[in-house]
Amino acid sequence: MAILTPKEQDGYIFFDEEEAKAAGAALAERYQSAEPFPHIVMDEFLPVDFLRGLLGEFPDSNGKSYFDRDQERLKFQYPPRDIPGRRMRNLVTELNSPAILRFLQAMTGIKGLIADPYYMGGGLHETKSGGHLGVHADFNIHKLMNLERRLNLLVYLNDDWPDAYGGHLELWDQKMEERQHAVLPVLGRAVVFNTALDSFHGQPDPVRCPPDRSRRSIATYYYTAPQDGVKALPERTTVFKARPASADKADRKVQFDHFLRDWVPPRLYRYAIKLNRYK
Repeated sequence: MAILTPKEQDGYIFFDEEEAKAAGAALAERYQSAEPFPHIVMDEFLPVDFLRGLLGEFPDSNGKSYFDRDQERLKFQYPPRDIPGRRMRNLVTELNSPAILRFLQAMTGIKGLIADPYYMGGGLHETKSGGHLGVHADFNIHKLMNLERRLNLLVYLNDDWPDAYGGHLELWDQKMEERQHAVLPVLGRAVVFNTALDSFHGQPDPVRCPPDRSRRSIATYYYTAPQDGVKALPERTTVFKARPASADKADRKVQFDHFLRDWVPPRLYRYAIKLNRYK
């Protein structure tokens, strides 16, 4: 039985708020006690048959731009405006609904969650065969809304996906010494986790599916308004980390930028950034 069961009325997909809240409360202890940071892996988060019926509405990647650098290769992102299928777009936007916020708040214990109407970095994700996303900690401030990032929700959309295809989501300890979990991205499986500056995760090994397949998921992110505002927080963009004894490459430019932010006065910081940009 699925953890959340979508309703449908007059062609619109939605979730019941009280049912969602109760489902989250039932998972609270499991989520909040997880290591290396609060998280949960949920099989059949949504009904598999329901998701299977939406797969034909996944966007076509032809002509679309994608990430292609050492830290992330062959990765596409599609916000709702780029999702042509009505039902798939409906589901992605409904994952920002009050019902899902109630589910997440009851499960994680984080109050006052705010969904991202801009889908900054979120929406549908796709990684082609041979692509990867290095282990990283996510950016922590939503600059348009001045909010702190707190949670990620990933829902996988890969039907008939054997272990040999890879694409596992990895969760690493805070010292980047040991991989704690590897999650195969099979259809209906979902992962939620706290996003702190040391919540290291990624899909670092290249996807090994056939060329006509790809690793697909829904990604939605959630925020809170810090009591003292985001100016009291250290500002971080996505920070990539190299796994021990691997050929992974950290992003040195980002590391240098964070060093400048932390130690250089604001006026001098802007000047230092310009110098670094033209090196």
